Amino acid sequence: MTNLAHGGSFLDKIGIPSHLAWGYLGVLIFMMGDGLELAWISPYLVDQGLSVQQAAFLTTAYGVTIAIAAWFSGVLVEAIGPRKTMLMGLVLYIIGHCLFVGLAIPKLNYALMIPTYALRGFGYPLFAYAFLVWITYRTPKHQLGTAVGWFWFVFTGGLSVLGSYFSSWSIQLFGHIQTLWFAIVWVLIGAFFALVVNRDKFEIKEQRDKTKAAFKFKELLNGITILKREPKVTIAGIVRIINQASQYAFPLFLPIYLADQGISTTVWLNIWGTIFVSNIAFNLIFGYVGDKFGWRNTVTWFGSVGCGVFTIMLFYTPAVFTGNVVLVSIIGILWGACLAGFVPLSALTPSLVGDGDKGAAMSILNLGAGLCVFVGPAIVTMFYGFVGTQGLIWILAGLYFVAAILTRVLKMPEEEIVNTEIKEKASPSV
Repeated sequence: MTNLAHGGSFLDKIGIPSHLAWGYLGVLIFMMGDGLELAWISPYLVDQGLSVQQAAFLTTAYGVTIAIAAWFSGVLVEAIGPRKTMLMGLVLYIIGHCLFVGLAIPKLNYALMIPTYALRGFGYPLFAYAFLVWITYRTPKHQLGTAVGWFWFVFTGGLSVLGSYFSSWSIQLFGHIQTLWFAIVWVLIGAFFALVVNRDKFEIKEQRDKTKAAFKFKELLNGITILKREPKVTIAGIVRIINQASQYAFPLFLPIYLADQGISTTVWLNIWGTIFVSNIAFNLIFGYVGDKFGWRNTVTWFGSVGCGVFTIMLFYTPAVFTGNVVLVSIIGILWGACLAGFVPLSALTPSLVGDGDKGAAMSILNLGAGLCVFVGPAIVTMFYGFVGTQGLIWILAGLYFVAAILTRVLKMPEEEIVNTEIKEKASPSV
């Protein structure tokens, strides 16, 4: 395939860096394996004898390791390289998955389920997010938004779509446990494409410390100290948390509200699935839009403001139009589309800092992606009893509007230089 630097290939023209194309395919297949049980593991375990609270805590432990791995994915790329980081994620996933499926579930050993499922949680952030950092280093800035859009397309397509579709077929033919074992097959195939067939070379153009150990420690520390040194990166991390907080909050209370409006849970699940088909498609569209309209503008107006407006409409539409499924579905589709408006944030954030800090900046952004899992449910837990559904909707919408304000601060260095020059020219000479 033609290297992106030379241009000309079909993949390059549609925004996929051709020298990383096999990596994109690998992430798609890996995430398909990782997402096999996403939609059904909790109710399955409850049917086997666990309580709802036990299943929820198991998922929480899994989320903790996802957040930790997401945080360190970027700095590990700079410390040991993307291939080793992705390989580390693969190994941890396979060990955790084999112990979870082979030993913990058959005996319903809850004490073993927690650490093994949590260990499995280290897998996909180290694998997928490390590849995202790889993309940010090896893609020209003018195409970075589109390249990132394609990443989220394959990431979400594998995790939320292909994994679920495969499971719905496999469970009927082979059962739940056998379906879980298929995950190993898919992640190995994905890793083969991303790590073996993908021949792209990754080099960090930076003067390293005298010893590799010192350099690695420096990069790991960089993932923490950047919060103080680069306040804009901290702001970007907050915006990233807000991005998907409602995605993890809505399923906890919105189906109950919609049922009161005449929309059954089954219908809601179909609406929810349609929302993410829309989201996947618009991950690509907003990658292109971001490169043309501006990354910051896209996140502000389409992502933040758009999500805020349609979040409010998700509450009022079924009430005003007495549970009209078509209208609620349209609003949901538009909300899912605007959720993809945050895609350019993955291109904007590393561009806020120098080359030596890109991995650390992406680590903070990836941490935000992991913390979404906690923040959304936490908001519901803290406020639902006091403000109800309507109040929660306004809280979540308000967070999106706050994100719009915060995003305006995320100006790239060249923008600040231009603004400074304009101000100097405009100021009266003494």
